[in-house]
Amino acid sequence: MPSWKKYKEDFILLLEAGFIAVNQADEDAASKLFKAAALLDPENPLPKVGFGYLHLHKLELKQAIHAFEQVLAKDPHNDMAKAFLGLAMSMQPSSLQKGEKLLEETLHSQDPMIKKLSDTSLDFVERFIKKSPGPSSQPRK
Repeated sequence: MPSWKKYKEDFILLLEAGFIAVNQADEDAASKLFKAAALLDPENPLPKVGFGYLHLHKLELKQAIHAFEQVLAKDPHNDMAKAFLGLAMSMQPSSLQKGEKLLEETLHSQDPMIKKLSDTSLDFVERFIKKSPGPSSQPRK
């Protein structure tokens, strides 16, 4: 048995650590962890979702959208990728409506965390992206 196969059971730990690294703005660690997870299970879409999540955090929306679309091309029922794709698309004026539609679709997910992500994302889009300028949004003098 190759020495790397003994780490196959650590796939989920590597992924989770990668998502934590993204949240801590540690791009180098996140990238290495997602690459290691992808080596252990090349068919699993979660490392690609992780890379998309990293791009989303860096506001590299085109790269994030591309990563999530690749996941959905192989697994159209991946609600995590669909919710993140919806959020990324909602941040671009040209795809705002399509992004909102994807987020609304994922409100019906079986996963309560995906539902919460979608609901929070739709609230964010409504409050901060679609917000029309008003007295409270004027800069301070």
